[in-house]
Order: sequence, then C-alpha cells, then structure tokens
Amino acid sequence: MNPTTKPEQPAEDSGDIEAERAVPAAADAAGKNDAPGPNLAKEHGESPEGDAAGGAADGVDDTDDGDDEDLPDDDLDGEYTPPPPAGGLAAASAALISVLLSLVGLIGSWSGKVISERETLVGQIDLGQTGTAEQQISEIYGDAWHAIALTNGIFALLALIVGLVALGLPQRKSWVRPFAVAGISLAALGLLIAVGMYFDLFVSLPEPPPAAPPAVG
Repeated sequence: MNPTTKPEQPAEDSGDIEAERAVPAAADAAGKNDAPGPNLAKEHGESPEGDAAGGAADGVDDTDDGDDEDLPDDDLDGEYTPPPPAGGLAAASAALISVLLSLVGLIGSWSGKVISERETLVGQIDLGQTGTAEQQISEIYGDAWHAIALTNGIFALLALIVGLVALGLPQRKSWVRPFAVAGISLAALGLLIAVGMYFDLFVSLPEPPPAAPPAVG
C-alpha cells in the first residue's frame, strides 16, 4: 500500500499565521513600555548629577541660614561695631564725693571741731590772766569761730571743684548729672556761709560791756 501523504500548506498560509502571532507579541511589548514607572527624563539642561549637586548646595545653604540666625546684624552686614567702653565710674564717684563734701561743708566735721578747740587753748595760753575782756573774746572765741568757718569753707570749695569735674567726665548713668548739680549747689551754699562766718558778716563777735566810770569819792 502506498502511504498517504499530507498535503503541504501553501507558503502564503504559513506566513499569515506567523504574522498573526507576531502582532500580540508586539502589543504585549508596547504595554510593558507604557507601564508607569520613574520618569528619568529631565528637562533640557538638567541632569541627575546637577540635581545631586543642587541638593547638596541646598543643604549647605540651609546650614548657613541656621548659623546666620545666631549672628548679630553687624556680622551679617560685614561690619562689626565694638561695644561701648565700660566707663562712667569716675563721673559717678565724683558726683557722690561732691555731695558728701558739700554736706560736710554745711554741717561741719570732726576736724573742724578739733581745730577750734586748739585755737581756744592757744588763746588761753597766750593771754593768761592779764588779757582784757576784748582780747579774751577775740583770741579765745573769735579765733575758734574763724577756724571752724575756714575748715568748712575748704570742704565746700573741694566739693565745688569735684562737682564741676563730675560734670565734665563722660557719664553712663542718668543720675550722675543730678547728683553733680546737687553737690555743686550745696557746695556753693556752704562756701557762702563759711565766708560770711569768717568775716563776721552774719553775726559779729560779742562785745564786752563798757567799763564803769570810776567812783568819785
């Protein structure tokens, strides 16, 4: 028996089948390419390296901004203004000393009292028991009075000078100028009183009573 042979398919039919099989494969490949994913495409002039450099620059800028907030305004502008020198102590001290010296010139001091007592003792020693009443008043009482006035006047003059110096020195506190002016005012008043006492302008020295005329016998 002769074996039966299968009829061969035409070449055109086999080509069509292969084409039909290729279409679904191409569609599957296109679907895979259209799947969502990270977009690596950058705009014109951009690159991943540029983004990395930009991110690093941004990080540095953020750090610099944080440091700049701690710096004063003068440092940010590039100009440093040193703080004002710590002064004004001399003016404050001079103002207080002026007030205290002026009070001593008005009220008096222990040194003035000592000088007054010394003048009284010297007058008693010089006169003894032979001096007249006028001499005793002048040497014992008058000299002691004038010694106190002279001592108070010296303190008042010192207070006036120190007060004027305090006004001329640089001042940092608001109370320095009023204290200096008060010291100068009190010193001027004390100096005026001392001058009046020394020259007996306010109160004169006491005078002894006139001597009684001799009795006619």
